[in-house]
Amino acid sequence: MRIRPAKSFAELVDFPKSLGPVPPGATEAHGTTVLALRFDKGILNLGDRRATSANFIMYDKAEKILSLDDSTMVAISGSFARSVEIVRYLSHAFKYYARTQLQDMSLEGKLQEVSRALSGNLSMTMEGIGIFVPVVSAYDEVSKKFGIYFYDAMGARFESGAFAAAGSGSERIRGVFDYITRSKGPFDTRPLEDVLKDGMQMLDIAAQLDSATGGLEHVPPLAKTLTAEGIRRVEDEVLASAIHSVTKAG
Repeated sequence: MRIRPAKSFAELVDFPKSLGPVPPGATEAHGTTVLALRFDKGILNLGDRRATSANFIMYDKAEKILSLDDSTMVAISGSFARSVEIVRYLSHAFKYYARTQLQDMSLEGKLQEVSRALSGNLSMTMEGIGIFVPVVSAYDEVSKKFGIYFYDAMGARFESGAFAAAGSGSERIRGVFDYITRSKGPFDTRPLEDVLKDGMQMLDIAAQLDSATGGLEHVPPLAKTLTAEGIRRVEDEVLASAIHSVTKAG
Protein backbone atom coordinates (compact mmCIF):
# COMPACT_ATOMS: atom_id res chain seq x y z
CA MET A 1 0.00 0.00 0.00
CA ARG A 2 1.43 3.32 -1.07
CA ILE A 3 1.16 6.08 1.51
CA ARG A 4 0.56 9.52 0.05
CA PRO A 5 2.74 12.23 1.60
CA ALA A 6 0.88 14.74 3.72
CA LYS A 7 -0.39 17.70 1.76
CA SER A 8 1.09 21.12 2.31
CA PHE A 9 -1.29 23.61 3.87
CA ALA A 10 -1.48 25.48 0.55
CA GLU A 11 -2.66 22.28 -1.19
CA LEU A 12 -5.05 21.49 1.62
CA VAL A 13 -6.90 24.83 1.37
CA ASP A 14 -6.32 25.25 -2.39
CA PHE A 15 -4.36 28.48 -1.94
CA PRO A 16 -4.57 31.01 -3.55
CA LYS A 17 -7.97 30.09 -5.02
CA SER A 18 -9.35 29.88 -1.48
CA LEU A 19 -9.09 33.66 -1.26
CA GLY A 20 -11.71 33.98 -3.97
CA PRO A 21 -12.17 36.68 -6.61
CA VAL A 22 -13.25 40.21 -5.84
CA PRO A 23 -16.67 40.90 -7.41
CA PRO A 24 -16.60 43.35 -10.37
CA GLY A 25 -17.26 46.91 -9.30
CA ALA A 26 -16.71 46.16 -5.62
CA THR A 27 -14.91 48.76 -3.56
CA GLU A 28 -12.24 47.78 -1.07
CA ALA A 29 -10.75 49.43 1.97
CA HIS A 30 -7.03 50.19 2.02
CA GLY A 31 -4.84 50.71 5.05
CA THR A 32 -1.74 52.84 5.61
CA THR A 33 0.79 53.69 7.20
CA VAL A 34 2.85 51.08 9.09
CA LEU A 35 6.36 51.22 10.54
CA ALA A 36 8.82 48.73 12.01
CA LEU A 37 11.65 50.11 14.15
CA ARG A 38 14.39 48.36 16.11
CA PHE A 39 15.01 49.32 19.72
CA ASP A 40 17.53 47.99 22.22
CA LYS A 41 15.44 44.98 23.27
CA GLY A 42 13.55 44.10 20.13
CA ILE A 43 11.31 45.53 17.41
CA LEU A 44 8.52 48.10 17.64
CA ASN A 45 5.65 48.06 15.13
CA LEU A 46 3.39 51.08 14.68
CA GLY A 47 0.34 51.54 12.51
CA ASP A 48 -2.26 54.23 12.09
CA ARG A 49 -5.87 53.07 12.37
CA ARG A 50 -7.43 54.53 9.22
CA ALA A 51 -8.86 52.42 6.39
CA THR A 52 -9.95 54.27 3.25
CA SER A 53 -11.83 53.54 0.03
CA ALA A 54 -11.14 56.15 -2.64
CA ASN A 55 -11.79 59.45 -0.87
CA PHE A 56 -13.93 57.91 1.88
CA ILE A 57 -12.77 57.05 5.40
CA MET A 58 -14.30 53.60 5.80
CA TYR A 59 -13.08 52.81 9.31
CA ASP A 60 -10.86 54.44 11.92
CA LYS A 61 -10.05 51.49 14.19
CA ALA A 62 -8.34 49.12 11.78
CA GLU A 63 -5.86 46.61 13.24
CA LYS A 64 -2.84 46.67 10.94
CA ILE A 65 -0.32 44.86 13.17
CA LEU A 66 -1.04 41.16 13.50
CA SER A 67 0.74 38.14 14.97
CA LEU A 68 1.72 35.20 12.77
CA ASP A 69 3.01 33.26 15.75
CA ASP A 70 4.74 33.98 19.08
CA SER A 71 7.94 35.23 17.43
CA THR A 72 6.69 36.74 14.17
CA MET A 73 4.39 39.67 13.52
CA VAL A 74 3.36 41.46 10.37
CA ALA A 75 2.37 45.05 9.67
CA ILE A 76 -0.04 45.22 6.74
CA SER A 77 -0.71 47.81 4.07
CA GLY A 78 -2.77 47.72 0.90
CA SER A 79 -6.15 46.02 0.57
CA PHE A 80 -7.31 45.54 4.13
CA ALA A 81 -9.61 42.57 3.50
CA ARG A 82 -7.07 40.75 1.32
CA SER A 83 -4.23 41.45 3.75
CA VAL A 84 -6.14 40.09 6.75
CA GLU A 85 -7.10 36.95 4.84
CA ILE A 86 -3.53 36.28 3.72
CA VAL A 87 -2.25 36.82 7.26
CA ARG A 88 -4.86 34.35 8.48
CA TYR A 89 -3.66 31.84 5.89
CA LEU A 90 -0.03 32.30 6.93
CA SER A 91 -0.81 31.88 10.62
CA HIS A 92 -2.64 28.61 9.94
CA ALA A 93 0.14 27.45 7.59
CA PHE A 94 2.73 27.90 10.37
CA LYS A 95 0.56 25.95 12.83
CA TYR A 96 -0.13 23.19 10.30
CA TYR A 97 3.60 22.76 9.66
CA ALA A 98 4.37 22.58 13.39
CA ARG A 99 1.72 19.94 13.99
CA THR A 100 2.58 17.76 10.99
CA GLN A 101 6.38 18.04 11.27
CA LEU A 102 6.49 18.11 15.10
CA GLN A 103 8.70 21.18 15.03
CA ASP A 104 8.32 24.87 14.33
CA MET A 105 8.96 26.20 10.86
CA SER A 106 12.38 27.83 10.49
CA LEU A 107 12.60 31.59 10.06
CA GLU A 108 13.73 31.13 6.47
CA GLY A 109 10.72 28.90 5.86
CA LYS A 110 8.36 31.49 7.31
CA LEU A 111 9.81 34.28 5.19
CA GLN A 112 9.62 32.11 2.09
CA GLU A 113 5.99 31.29 2.88
CA VAL A 114 5.22 35.02 2.92
CA SER A 115 6.84 35.34 -0.53
CA ARG A 116 4.77 32.39 -1.72
CA ALA A 117 1.57 34.03 -0.47
CA LEU A 118 2.42 37.26 -2.24
CA SER A 119 3.18 35.40 -5.47
CA GLY A 120 -0.16 33.61 -5.15
CA ASN A 121 -1.90 36.96 -4.81
CA LEU A 122 -0.17 38.41 -7.89
CA SER A 123 -3.16 38.04 -10.21
CA MET A 124 -5.27 40.23 -7.93
CA THR A 125 -2.44 42.74 -7.66
CA MET A 126 -2.05 42.93 -11.45
CA GLU A 127 -5.75 43.66 -11.77
CA GLY A 128 -5.30 46.61 -9.45
CA ILE A 129 -7.26 45.07 -6.59
CA GLY A 130 -6.27 43.05 -3.55
CA ILE A 131 -2.71 44.39 -3.27
CA PHE A 132 -0.91 43.31 -0.09
CA VAL A 133 2.44 44.80 0.95
CA PRO A 134 3.68 43.58 4.36
CA VAL A 135 6.51 44.35 6.74
CA VAL A 136 7.53 41.28 8.75
CA SER A 137 9.25 41.50 12.13
CA ALA A 138 10.79 38.29 13.44
CA TYR A 139 12.88 36.87 16.25
CA ASP A 140 14.95 33.83 15.32
CA GLU A 141 15.07 31.58 18.39
CA VAL A 142 17.99 29.64 16.88
CA SER A 143 20.35 32.55 16.22
CA LYS A 144 18.79 34.78 18.93
CA LYS A 145 18.62 37.65 16.44
CA PHE A 146 15.91 40.05 15.35
CA GLY A 147 15.13 40.91 11.75
CA ILE A 148 12.90 43.32 9.83
CA TYR A 149 11.88 42.19 6.35
CA PHE A 150 9.90 44.07 3.71
CA TYR A 151 8.47 42.85 0.43
CA ASP A 152 7.23 44.14 -2.89
CA ALA A 153 3.82 43.10 -4.20
CA MET A 154 5.38 40.29 -6.30
CA GLY A 155 6.99 38.58 -3.32
CA ALA A 156 10.59 39.81 -3.52
CA ARG A 157 12.09 39.97 -0.02
CA PHE A 158 14.47 42.54 1.40
CA GLU A 159 16.03 42.73 4.84
CA SER A 160 16.37 45.94 6.80
CA GLY A 161 18.67 46.08 9.77
CA ALA A 162 16.89 48.78 11.73
CA PHE A 163 13.68 50.04 10.12
CA ALA A 164 11.09 49.64 7.39
CA ALA A 165 7.79 51.20 6.36
CA ALA A 166 4.91 50.45 4.00
CA GLY A 167 1.80 52.19 2.76
CA SER A 168 1.16 55.44 0.92
CA GLY A 169 2.25 57.56 3.87
CA SER A 170 5.61 55.79 4.03
CA GLU A 171 6.73 57.50 0.83
CA ARG A 172 6.58 60.86 2.61
CA ILE A 173 8.84 59.86 5.49
CA ARG A 174 11.51 57.54 4.09
CA GLY A 175 14.26 60.12 4.47
CA VAL A 176 13.32 60.78 8.11
CA PHE A 177 14.61 57.35 9.16
CA ASP A 178 18.14 58.14 8.00
CA TYR A 179 18.00 61.64 9.49
CA ILE A 180 17.08 60.26 12.93
CA THR A 181 19.79 57.60 12.72
CA ARG A 182 22.42 60.20 11.89
CA SER A 183 21.29 62.69 14.51
CA LYS A 184 20.38 60.36 17.42
CA GLY A 185 22.28 57.16 16.70
CA PRO A 186 21.16 53.68 15.58
CA PHE A 187 17.64 52.70 16.59
CA ASP A 188 18.76 49.38 18.07
CA THR A 189 20.94 51.11 20.67
CA ARG A 190 18.11 53.24 22.09
CA PRO A 191 15.31 52.41 24.58
CA LEU A 192 11.70 51.78 23.59
CA GLU A 193 10.39 55.10 24.92
CA ASP A 194 12.76 57.12 22.69
CA VAL A 195 12.13 55.04 19.58
CA LEU A 196 8.36 55.16 20.21
CA LYS A 197 8.45 58.98 20.20
CA ASP A 198 10.37 58.97 16.91
CA GLY A 199 7.83 56.59 15.41
CA MET A 200 4.95 58.80 16.55
CA GLN A 201 6.66 61.81 15.01
CA MET A 202 6.95 60.00 11.68
CA LEU A 203 3.31 58.89 11.74
CA ASP A 204 2.29 62.47 12.50
CA ILE A 205 4.29 63.76 9.53
CA ALA A 206 2.82 61.05 7.27
CA ALA A 207 -0.70 61.98 8.38
CA GLN A 208 -0.12 65.63 7.53
CA LEU A 209 1.09 64.77 4.02
CA ASP A 210 -1.08 61.76 3.20
CA SER A 211 -4.88 61.85 3.51
CA ALA A 212 -5.06 58.04 3.75
CA THR A 213 -3.04 58.05 6.99
CA GLY A 214 -4.82 58.76 10.27
CA GLY A 215 -3.34 61.16 12.80
CA LEU A 216 -2.47 60.73 16.46
CA GLU A 217 -5.18 62.46 18.44
CA HIS A 218 -8.55 61.21 17.19
CA VAL A 219 -7.75 57.48 17.40
CA PRO A 220 -4.31 56.56 18.82
CA PRO A 221 -2.06 54.43 16.56
CA LEU A 222 -1.59 50.76 17.29
CA ALA A 223 1.79 49.89 18.83
CA LYS A 224 3.20 46.41 19.53
CA THR A 225 6.62 45.14 20.49
CA LEU A 226 8.41 41.91 19.65
CA THR A 227 11.06 40.84 22.15
CA ALA A 228 12.67 37.53 23.09
CA GLU A 229 9.73 37.06 25.48
CA GLY A 230 7.10 37.41 22.75
CA ILE A 231 4.67 39.97 21.34
CA ARG A 232 3.03 42.58 23.53
CA ARG A 233 0.88 45.63 23.02
CA VAL A 234 2.44 48.88 24.23
CA GLU A 235 0.68 50.05 27.39
CA ASP A 236 -1.87 52.83 26.97
CA GLU A 237 -0.06 55.14 29.39
CA VAL A 238 3.25 54.81 27.53
CA LEU A 239 1.52 55.36 24.20
CA ALA A 240 -0.36 58.41 25.48
CA SER A 241 2.87 59.93 26.80
CA ALA A 242 4.59 59.52 23.42
CA ILE A 243 1.64 61.05 21.60
CA HIS A 244 1.55 63.99 24.01
CA SER A 245 5.26 64.66 23.51
CA VAL A 246 4.70 64.93 19.74
CA THR A 247 1.45 66.92 19.73
CA LYS A 248 2.71 69.30 22.41
CA ALA A 249 5.88 70.01 20.43
CA GLY A 250 3.80 70.61 17.30
